[in-house]
Amino acid sequence: MYRLAAFLAAALLSAPLWAAQCPAMMSKIDATLQSNPPSDPAVLAQVQQLRAEGEELHNAGDHGQSEQMLGEALQLLGASE
Repeated sequence: MYRLAAFLAAALLSAPLWAAQCPAMMSKIDATLQSNPPSDPAVLAQVQQLRAEGEELHNAGDHGQSEQMLGEALQLLGASE
């Protein structure tokens, strides 16, 4: 019982840490778009779409999916997560 309680406490306390990664990833995308935007308009549009979807998912509380979308955008930009 103690292990279960400890696990649940750790999971609840770490949830805000996962949520905090989404804004950092969005900021990194925004900074990269400002400093070194992709020259291909199709890639730029895809990055902007993925970033918008990532923000929507983050705001909805789905941080795992948000990080996945934002990670794809960062990969397209050639930026490491």
